[in-house]
Amino acid sequence: MDAIVKKLTAEAPRPTREEAEQAVRTLLLWAGDDPEREGLQDTPARVAKAYGELFSGYDADIEEVLGRTFEEVGGYDDMVLVRDIPFFSHCEHHMLPVIGKAHVAYLPKGRVLGLSKIARVVDVFGRRLQTQENMTAQIAHSIEDTLKPRGVAVFIEAEHMCMAMRGVQKSGSTTLTTTFTGAFKDTAADQARFMSMVRGR
Repeated sequence: MDAIVKKLTAEAPRPTREEAEQAVRTLLLWAGDDPEREGLQDTPARVAKAYGELFSGYDADIEEVLGRTFEEVGGYDDMVLVRDIPFFSHCEHHMLPVIGKAHVAYLPKGRVLGLSKIARVVDVFGRRLQTQENMTAQIAHSIEDTLKPRGVAVFIEAEHMCMAMRGVQKSGSTTLTTTFTGAFKDTAADQARFMSMVRGR
């Protein structure tokens, strides 16, 4: 995914800030409002700045985010779980918000990640245009590729504003996705223990 993004950026250079702001003005006109009225005069600049934050995951280097691991773990080799990691993303189909929580676990094999790194990985992939299925897999495989643990488990639950605000307009519905690798994929007991710990039982 990162390689594809870099290739596309090289082939089609990123527009300038001024071009992005002009695109916002065009959308305001298309929506039926006047971008020159007092309340909207600074909106194009604000939107461009906000997009810089909301989609900052495109500029992040996942290898750098996950680069440092720790070997002094006192022989610990059981599950490491960080649950209830809040995130905000945007669906790639309508560019509307996706709001949810991620639960990420792995079974160490000699090395562990700093706990903040796991939350950072969720942020990196969340701050891109996404499908929930793809985001779930990206988080799992990035940890798998970097840490080489015995297994990774990712469970995401989220509400999609493209379902709540438009279309079927079903506010409050939640989508659940999981990805399991290694021992989590091969052993039903490890999956069950992961889900039980996520649910706090």
